[in-house]
Amino acid sequence: MQGKRSLVLASTSAYRRSLLERLHLDFETAHPRVEETRLPDEAPEAMVERLAVAKAADVARHYPDALIIGSDQCAAVGDRILGKPGGHAQAREQLRALSGQRVVFHTGLCLIDSASGRQWHGVVPYSVHIRKLETAEIERYLRLEKPYDCSGSFKSEGLGVVLFRRMEGDDPTALIGLPLILLCSWLREAGLMLPPETP
Repeated sequence: MQGKRSLVLASTSAYRRSLLERLHLDFETAHPRVEETRLPDEAPEAMVERLAVAKAADVARHYPDALIIGSDQCAAVGDRILGKPGGHAQAREQLRALSGQRVVFHTGLCLIDSASGRQWHGVVPYSVHIRKLETAEIERYLRLEKPYDCSGSFKSEGLGVVLFRRMEGDDPTALIGLPLILLCSWLREAGLMLPPETP
């Protein structure tokens, strides 16, 4: 049972908050103070796992009896990490470069029980295969969805699916930024009841 224990999402991402709300658990959000830079020669999956742990650990310092969820994600083609485009021209160039490519979204996840010190962490990959894209359809897509805050310059949960040839992975929520299947497993191990009892 959840009891009086707090559940804290170490993120201010609207996407992650919306995903966690699916579980019908009471939680709060906190902003982790973590430098999100890649270490020299660090693999994408190693980076997101390290940052997910760092985010959860930073927030856990302020919550002595809580379950803290940290997550970090990057999109990569091989070892090349794709950033968030930030604007139309950059998004256009990113999608041109991704035409016909396989993009792997690596999502690091961490759960810390700050009372016991117990920690769970891992990485969930999810792949998106992009179709061969014409410049005109890239422009139409960008003007409709404006995915300038999204790594890879598309929103899989929105119109971005029109750009895909196929998707593959164990948990589609990982693609949006919080792998709920793995998280639910860990939350149950930590003592929460899922689905929760109705009020």
